[in-house]
Amino acid sequence: MRIGELARRTGVSERSLRYYEQQGLLAAGRTAGGHRDFPEAAVDRVVRIQELFAAGLHSSKIAQLLPCMRDADGGPSVVATPKLVAYLTEERERIDRMIADLVRSRETLDEVIEVAQGR
Repeated sequence: MRIGELARRTGVSERSLRYYEQQGLLAAGRTAGGHRDFPEAAVDRVVRIQELFAAGLHSSKIAQLLPCMRDADGGPSVVATPKLVAYLTEERERIDRMIADLVRSRETLDEVIEVAQGR
């Protein structure tokens, strides 16, 4: 599929898709006219990349992680190194801390709202 169709199907800009390709996160063949030609599996790959960016991972870490994941279901593969697993464990702990901080912030806001409403 062409880059425009991949962008439409994933909701990701063509510019971002070019960046993903430049960073080695996404691969495309070329047509005889030199246009990018993405396989159907690129849709799942782009969705996975977006999820990993949303989790706070940087493109260099995503590039290390993607070969360790199956695109179709996002499950782990057997090629994850102990170093990568350690990094991902640290990232998960960082995300857990962020979640806890957000929950505390929400509780504080709830208290302020409650007081402001005269309850």
